[in-house]
Amino acid sequence: MPAHLVQPGTNITDSIFDFNKAIIDATHDIAVAYKPNLAFYECHGLEGIKAFEMTVRYIRSNYPEIFIIADAKRGDIGNTSKMYAKAFFDTWNTDAVTVAPYMGKDSVSPFLEYPGKWVVLLALTSNDGASDFQWYGAHDGGGWKNTDPLFWQVIQKSKTWATQDNMMYVVGATKTEYLEKIRTTIPDHFLLVPGIGAQGGSLEEVAKYGMNSSCGLLVNNSREVLYAGKGEDFAQESRKIAIIKCQQPMEALLRANQLI
Repeated sequence: MPAHLVQPGTNITDSIFDFNKAIIDATHDIAVAYKPNLAFYECHGLEGIKAFEMTVRYIRSNYPEIFIIADAKRGDIGNTSKMYAKAFFDTWNTDAVTVAPYMGKDSVSPFLEYPGKWVVLLALTSNDGASDFQWYGAHDGGGWKNTDPLFWQVIQKSKTWATQDNMMYVVGATKTEYLEKIRTTIPDHFLLVPGIGAQGGSLEEVAKYGMNSSCGLLVNNSREVLYAGKGEDFAQESRKIAIIKCQQPMEALLRANQLI
């Protein structure tokens, strides 16, 4: 964060919220969603959680059309997931939450009980260690062998739990070579695609293989946009990067595919 927001003695709640507010005010007209990562709030304890609450309330009050995804990657036995769902959908009123499917249907179902809310299920992530488990049973160093990989089985199974109107999937931008096949089994679901920008994912490749007839993509760019500037004009620097690296290329891709 810019140094002027984190001077010694500064209240961390105010620092985080002031940073978020400036970014939101500078980019709200070119963004369809914000995805606060809970780890970066929870690490500051109660002060961080207060900043998260203030951020969500600010978006709700000032830019109610913006979709809010709580990037929390929750997933536990049913009664625990029920409380996680209550926290994010009742207490904090976010639109969606990222959920880990490892423990199966009963760990995901409580999140699906809220009309108008969304589960964002982890499927094929963009991190280096994704291959440790997500490709289990099929990894040959670069693609399918005889058995479908675990992430594919997760998608196949979980799509029976919900619909395209309340479940979307995380598919990393660094895994675009598999997007085309993923689209064959979930052609109409939204895909949340992290990994553009700092992680090196290609927006053009994401659009080529992941776009459906109505787009169907939420493409995430965090660090490259958030930390574009270090001075007092940091929010305007973030806006510039968001326009140049995200909004304008996305608009061009949508026009090329005759979606706008």
